[in-house]
Parts: sequence; structure tokens; C-alpha cells
Amino acid sequence: MEKLFEQLAYCIEFGKINKQSPYPPNMKDQEGAGELTGQLLDQGVSADDILQKALIVGMERVGVKFRENKVFVPQVLMSAKAMDAAMIQLKPHFANNPGSQKGTFIIGTVEGDLHDIGKNLVSMMVEGNGYEVIDLGTNVKAEVFIEAAEKNPKAVIGLSALLTTTMNNMEKITIAIKKHNKNTTVCVGGAPVNQEFCERIGADNYSPDPQGTVEFLNRTVA
Repeated sequence: MEKLFEQLAYCIEFGKINKQSPYPPNMKDQEGAGELTGQLLDQGVSADDILQKALIVGMERVGVKFRENKVFVPQVLMSAKAMDAAMIQLKPHFANNPGSQKGTFIIGTVEGDLHDIGKNLVSMMVEGNGYEVIDLGTNVKAEVFIEAAEKNPKAVIGLSALLTTTMNNMEKITIAIKKHNKNTTVCVGGAPVNQEFCERIGADNYSPDPQGTVEFLNRTVA
């Protein structure tokens, strides 16, 4: 069983989606994340164990490598696709046991900003580490974040911005969220954002990379 867990974690780490997937080349014709997840389920392993002992392990490795510039966006996207192949099989089991997920993360790119690559990377990494992710998309206004938070009162909110011109909107949205409910946890990130800005606008966490957001959630939510 432990060998299967490790094989599945390896598939996630290196982006092996299924047996037909040609990537990575050294795993050609080998079973991928989809098949191995099915095998584990067939053997009676719980969806939660598969998530915790294999999928999260693989995604954590990818997150650390990405932080250290040992892999780049295309590799992370392949890992995310392998993760999706596994999660398609696990999600029906989670639907019957919603408490198995660590928590809820609401994320969106702030009003005035249409960039989504950074947001998408964070979403993939957070979901891959066992959280429900509610992705509000791009150009998101304060009231949309607040409405989502009302529907998910224990959720953490993530604000993304790529343009320096939209940092002002990030500040306004953070203030509006905190004014509505001071106990709502707000994370901020994006190319122009830094720790000093995070503290100045009253946000709770700044992470320079997706793995940092995961680690913050693991410390404060899970």
C-alpha cells in the first residue's frame, strides 16, 4: 500500500496524468495518477487517506520546488492536471463526507485587474493540498468577496493583483471586507505586493509564492 501511495505522489510531482500521457518521457506507458487512484479506491483505501498520503505529498514537493525555482509554471500545470485526474475520482467520496477537507479558500483577482495566472497557480496549489477552493475569477469587486464570505463564514479570502495600478483596489477591498467582518482572514499576493503593503492595508498574510499561502492556511485553518 505504501508503495502505491509513493507511486501516486511521484505521478503528481512529475505530472503523469494517466497511462496514455507522454509526459514525463521517463514514465512513458506507465500508469498515471488516474489509474493509481482507481487502484487504491478499489482496494478500499479511503479518499481522505489517498488525498493526505499521496496527493498532498506530491503537491507539497512541487510547491517547494517552484519556490526554489527548480521547476517552472509548465511543470506546475502538468502536476495540476495529474491532480485533477485523481480528484475526479475522489470528489464523489468527499461529497458524502464534506468534513474531510481542511477548510475553504475564496480567491479572486481584484477589481480592475484581469490577470489570472498567479491566481490560478495559487488555486491549484491550495486545492491540491486539501482545501475547497472557490475561485471568483478576475476583476472582482469588494461586494462579491463579501457575499462569498457570508456564504462560507469560516473561509479565508485571497486577493491577487499583478498591476501596481490595482494595488489601491486591493487596499479598498481589504478594508471593506474587514469592515464587514473584522474576523475574516485576508491573504494578499501578486508581483507588486510585499509584506510592508500587506501590513499597511490590514491584511493578515502576504506570501511571495503559492506554497507560502498553503503553509499559512495549514498553520491557521487546518
